Amino acid sequence: MASYGMRHYNKSSEGNGKNMILIVLRCLFVLAVAGVGVFIVRGPAPQNTSQWVPWATVGCLVALAAGIILGDILIRRKRLEVISSVYFGLIVGMVLANLISYVITPFVPQTPDAQQQNVIQAIRLALPLIFCYLCISLLLQTKDDFRFVIPYVEFSRELKGGRPYILDTSAVIDGRIADVVDTHLIDGQMIVPKFVISELQGIADSSDRMRRSRGRRGLDILNRLRKIARIDVQIFDRELPEFNGQPVDLKLVSLAKHLHGKLITSDYNLNKVAQLQDVQVINLNDLANAMKPIFLPGEHFIVRVVKPGEEAGQGIGYLEDGTMVVIEGGKDHINKEVNISVTSVLQTSAGRMVFGRCEKA
Repeated sequence: MASYGMRHYNKSSEGNGKNMILIVLRCLFVLAVAGVGVFIVRGPAPQNTSQWVPWATVGCLVALAAGIILGDILIRRKRLEVISSVYFGLIVGMVLANLISYVITPFVPQTPDAQQQNVIQAIRLALPLIFCYLCISLLLQTKDDFRFVIPYVEFSRELKGGRPYILDTSAVIDGRIADVVDTHLIDGQMIVPKFVISELQGIADSSDRMRRSRGRRGLDILNRLRKIARIDVQIFDRELPEFNGQPVDLKLVSLAKHLHGKLITSDYNLNKVAQLQDVQVINLNDLANAMKPIFLPGEHFIVRVVKPGEEAGQGIGYLEDGTMVVIEGGKDHINKEVNISVTSVLQTSAGRMVFGRCEKA
């Protein structure tokens, strides 16, 4: 409880510090704009200019600064990739405009008349606008929301892993992915597509009680993953052209190929479809089977017989991890613990089955 209070205190202190820095920055911005206005007022004024015009100019500049600050306050959630695209586009656009201006300078008349001078001035004003617009528009349409922070400049993910993990609806509802993350086995960026969240919401709003509980469990698992500090859970809300008219499974495969990521699922069919398209898949069922203990023929262990088997004289028992044990001669020992000797092990995609026979005590 004390550690939670300390973390809460640290977050509050950090938030208060950022707010104070922003307040100071905004005050300095207003003062700087007001200083520009005062500089204009003290400068030489044109003849036949009213005395209130310079001060009105100062007022307009301060009002403009206040409007910019107000817009900054109202737009709380600012997307870094959008801001970086605008900045990067402005820089590239201005550089290209200047280069074009230098290129066309030799073709400009040395002593232009008034009309030619107006055309040249209009061209010089239009070039930065045109190139800045084209660059920003191009970057906004081609940026990758998750693998690029500044467009076309990819950052290595030394702490978060090289490739993102895309979560399937079945993996979220299954819930074991949260336990796997708790073991530090998966430590990287996790992508949750928006259509997966929409599917979970549809299941959670279902009239069927069982489906409704499964959908709510999936939403709870997502909230649990978002609270784990060492992983970065992002929501992919873009609509790629490949998504048009595709079912959810093919959308997931297309997204995994687009982001060069790995697909996490417990759906057998989705696993096969992804493998056909050379998409790496982490199947939670295969992972769980890999973690189960390995039994070799001739090994002995004790298991409780819980019900009769399909064949005559067979009994069925279960290990702690859910592995089914088929016991030859175990029908006579139902509700009893018996010592069995392993005869064979059958591994399937649905799980592992152990076959053995009762050993006399």
